[in-house]
Amino acid sequence: MRDHMVTLIYYKAIAAILIFLVAFTAAIALLKRKHAPRHAESIELGEALASGIFLGAAFFHMLPDAIRLFSHLYGTLNYPVPEVICVAGFLLLLFLERLSLGNASIQSTSIPYILALILIIHAVTEGAALGIGSTLAETVMLFIAILVHKGSESFALCIILLRHKLPFNRIFMIIILFSLMTPAGILFGAVINQLTFARNGELIAAIFNAFAAGTFLYISTLHHIHFHQHTKDKQGILEFTSLMTGASVMGIIALWT
Repeated sequence: MRDHMVTLIYYKAIAAILIFLVAFTAAIALLKRKHAPRHAESIELGEALASGIFLGAAFFHMLPDAIRLFSHLYGTLNYPVPEVICVAGFLLLLFLERLSLGNASIQSTSIPYILALILIIHAVTEGAALGIGSTLAETVMLFIAILVHKGSESFALCIILLRHKLPFNRIFMIIILFSLMTPAGILFGAVINQLTFARNGELIAAIFNAFAAGTFLYISTLHHIHFHQHTKDKQGILEFTSLMTGASVMGIIALWT
């Protein structure tokens, strides 16, 4: 058991470093070029696969784990507390995105910061989801999903900051902050995992799992649809198949975890 925990810690540390490098390098490459590269169809398929993994992680792992932990701590609950926390996470990201898109005055002044906040919240929760993972299969799949998403998220954030003509130094600081958030989330999740293993942090783990499930659900559904509008062509079918594949893989992993 101890060897398994040590292996997971080493793996999560390596994952944190690689995720930071991907996020930072992708943004810096765009800052140097000052224009977005062609968004290849293969990248969109990868993002759809990652969205499916997030969707499966939310429904097959994180929310069930939260419900199980709440039940263990408080017995049979008369109110669906984990589900409420999950919905709160979903609605928080939805509110922030609607806020940035629904008001002209906000769009002209604060939209880059609001969208950066959305991505930062998701970066922290996805990192913590990886950090809190107790099985190698689950954490490997989340690592793949995060790595696929991270490059495109960095590009998207950098494009928005450039489009709104923010000073270079401010863009650089925001990119650094965004790149650090997932590794910070991994560290936070690993600490929670250790506390849970010591039977002292189960409530924190339960609340986090429920909240993160809501943010994963939002990113893999409404946020995904907003940026992937292929509905009738072959690409749309391939993206849906990729999304379904990612969700199915997480469902299969749930059979052994």
